[in-house]
Amino acid sequence: MSALIDVRDLSVSYYNGGRVKEAVRGLSLHLDAGETLAIVGESGSGKTTLASALLGLLPASAKVTGGSLLVDDTDISNASERIKRRLRGRFIGLVPQDPMVSLNPTLSIGKQIGESLILAHGGRRYPALDADVLELLTQVGLDNPELRARQYPHELSGGMRQRVLIAIALAGEPRVIIADEPTSALDVTVQRRILDHLQQLVKARGISLIIITHDLGVAADRADRLLVMKDGELVEQGPAREVLSAPAEPYTRALLAAAPAFGNGQQPLPLPPRTTGPLLSLQGVGKHYPLPARDGQSQTFQALQGLSLDLYPGQTLAIVGESGSGKSTSLRIALGLEAPSQGHVRFDGQDITNLSWKQFRPLRQRIQLVQQNPFASLNPSFTIYQSVVEPLLSFGLRKGDALKQAARQLMDQVQLPASYLDRLPRELSGGQRQRVAIARALALRPELLLLDEPVSALDVSVQAQILDLLRSLQSELGVAYVLVSHDLAVVQSLAHEVVVLRQGQVVEQGLASQLLHQPAHAYTRELLDAIPGHRYCA
Repeated sequence: MSALIDVRDLSVSYYNGGRVKEAVRGLSLHLDAGETLAIVGESGSGKTTLASALLGLLPASAKVTGGSLLVDDTDISNASERIKRRLRGRFIGLVPQDPMVSLNPTLSIGKQIGESLILAHGGRRYPALDADVLELLTQVGLDNPELRARQYPHELSGGMRQRVLIAIALAGEPRVIIADEPTSALDVTVQRRILDHLQQLVKARGISLIIITHDLGVAADRADRLLVMKDGELVEQGPAREVLSAPAEPYTRALLAAAPAFGNGQQPLPLPPRTTGPLLSLQGVGKHYPLPARDGQSQTFQALQGLSLDLYPGQTLAIVGESGSGKSTSLRIALGLEAPSQGHVRFDGQDITNLSWKQFRPLRQRIQLVQQNPFASLNPSFTIYQSVVEPLLSFGLRKGDALKQAARQLMDQVQLPASYLDRLPRELSGGQRQRVAIARALALRPELLLLDEPVSALDVSVQAQILDLLRSLQSELGVAYVLVSHDLAVVQSLAHEVVVLRQGQVVEQGLASQLLHQPAHAYTRELLDAIPGHRYCA
């Protein structure tokens, strides 16, 4: 039996004016019926270009310059759009990475799934369309399908939206599905449920699956075979467990070494000595938000309830939990962006619970934020110099040559060359941008940094570099961190203490060395068990 997909010596190049960039070079792979293949690699490795080529969706600036690309025994490397359209959706489907970008915000969920079903039926409506929409919603595990069909993307959670994308991919009854980083933005428990359900569906339907991911744990748990890419080339391939347990190539070994791996024998971080009182203290903090009245009765949503914690100088405290657990609300309260509905917040002994915006402003020199996405947190029209010195200008702390010297010192602290100060964000990689974001946060010499998923948008090797930098800065400057993360391997590598939140309430808290390895609460054990690759790596 021939392979469903057979790629032989494929090369793809991008053309921009007179410049040519080879994105895929001499790559060969095959996909058999019922097989799950994981393609892993860092940004720029060629994963997305390969997926686009398989779907016949290469942009106009890209061209197949060599080799063949057989999909269902049809070479689509230079096929007509009519042939590609015939295969797309019906033979090969896609589950894209970001549902908020992929779903139309102006159309209901039912209409969007219905569009895919209509296309699969030759562009015509048919009598059982509405019933088929509800059936797909049921198959992908969404409760109350009649309600979900009427709702719009913004009314669903991230996990629900990802299930909708799976339903759309299944609408054409394809034999192959490409899942492009399908759960990278989801919490570990939601991620596991989505991937479990996807694999159950493809197995029941006899569908082959290609998972594109930078998460080696996902590859270990889900794939039969693994293909490792670097700079457009195939570096290594083979059975997933064999490649990950005994990689033959130095690059694969480097990826494994760089990936934050839970349960890898890493020694617990020693707790810094406590020579003073807590730097940040939350006592009985709660936060509720008003909801529209129902039957004349006022309604509220309790986002946070009874949160108490103490963070000492030079220490890292991690707040973990699923989406909606209250992590972001906790950060906003600590940053003075929201006032708590109950309880007290103290910083360095001062009660800051009800300070006005003007009263809180001096404290912003001492409390700074590093946001999740370095591609969105930097002003694209500012040079790196302008971004780094903006806090200093805002507080009138430097000018002239002193400002330039401060910028150079900050770049040195985050291990970037001073020559980057004249560049724009688009000229830097994701890891370099996050270093700039950290430099900007350090400009005012704060005592506390709030780290909101600081490495989740980065490749594994870059994650390791940023985590090393954060540990080094803490050791050098004595700065304290509040770390919000859904990645417990990252938490293990950086945190001294951990608070576990669920639906706005603390379910467990304590030393990271104890809580992460001997959890007392069933929910914490569930979070740990859901870590991709955890059972394999342990």
